[in-house]
Formats: sequence, C-alpha cells, structure tokens
Amino acid sequence: MKVHIRIKRFERGKDKQPYWSEYELEADPTDRLLDALHAIKWYQDGTLSFRRSCAHGVCGSDAMLVNGTNRLACKVLLKDLGERITVEPLRGFAVAKDLIVDFDAFFAKYRAVKPYLINHGEAPPKERLQTPEEREKFDDTTKCILCGACTTSCPSFWSNPDYVGPASIVQAHRFLFDSRDEGAAERLEVLGSRDGVWRCRTIYNCTDACPRGIEVTRAIGEVKKALLLGKR
Repeated sequence: MKVHIRIKRFERGKDKQPYWSEYELEADPTDRLLDALHAIKWYQDGTLSFRRSCAHGVCGSDAMLVNGTNRLACKVLLKDLGERITVEPLRGFAVAKDLIVDFDAFFAKYRAVKPYLINHGEAPPKERLQTPEEREKFDDTTKCILCGACTTSCPSFWSNPDYVGPASIVQAHRFLFDSRDEGAAERLEVLGSRDGVWRCRTIYNCTDACPRGIEVTRAIGEVKKALLLGKR
C-alpha cells in the first residue's frame, strides 16, 4: 500500500514554531507505524527524531499522537490507520525534538507517589507471601509501562500540568492495594492534595488510550474511595 505520513516537527532552541513534514512510502499493510517511521528516518530523512526501544509494546518508549489518538507506534498497524496518517508528539509535554518529549516532570510525579514496596517490619527469611485473591486486587495496575499515553490524553492534565496524572495514580494503586505494603498513608497524602486524584473528572480518555488495556479510570476511582474511607 502507498502511505502518506504527515509528521509534526519542532526542535527546541532552533525552531520558533512547529511545522509539518510530509512523506510518502510503499509499505505492507501489516507493517507497524514504527516500521514506517524507521523507513522514513533510514531512507528519506535522517533528521527525524523519535524514541523507540523494544519494539514489542513493553518499554513504552514510542508513545505518540497518531491520527488524534495516543498510541504506541510499535503496536498499531498501517492497515488500521489508512493511507493518510498524521503523527504528533504527546500533548501536554514540552517537545525536545520532533516526536521526543520531555518526561522529567512526569517521572518526578511518579517518584512522588513512592512507587515501591514499603514495609517497616523485619525482613522475613523468605519472600513475603500473599494469596491469589490479594494479588488480584492490584494485578491490573502492575501492567503499566509508563508510556505516558494515559496522562497526555487527560484534559485535566492539559489544563493543569501540576496534576499528578493517571499514570502516577495507577502506580500508586499498585502498591496501595498490595497486602504486603505499609506505605498507604504516605501515598494517600500525596494523592489527596490539591493536585492529586480529585483533579480527575472521570472522562475515560486514559482508559481508552492505555496500550496495555489497564482500566485506568476504575483504578482512579478505587483510590478516591480509599481516600474517602481513610483506608485501603
């Protein structure tokens, strides 16, 4: 199939305004968008910049706005996008170059919710055990790959970049509902703040955008409930 790809370009410190570059190439319908971007960079325009790593939907590096929707370039097929494709950087983040955005603030919020196991007891001689039922409570949110697709699809984040955002809430959820964890009070203090979980307006953009199929809005609702009840 013949594909026309329109890409929004910008280089910080060089360009005053974003601009569009357009490319045409022959591709197989079952090629991924990432394959097409590689073909452009390798054979047409070596100045094009974008992040990519595993190319298997695990690392989350190549999240971008594709035909108006956040997607991983390595997971979406050209046949599902059509012959005319528009690619832009994720919304709400400062653009460093082309499709590469600045994730510093995103990861600062991620660190703020303490996304690691907190347990003040003496370490057991073996691993800390839990039942399958206990694990099931947070199993869905363990799938997050921190691609930023959910956060940058959120209108609350667009209007308030200080909002902690869906991705950080998902990461907090994973530990809030872990039976082995004792850090709930510390995380809920962050999530209950002015720019915490209550900024969510339950629009469901985050759930639709998640390439891992996480029920992000449901997880946010469970964190809100935990705050209201004062417990996990």
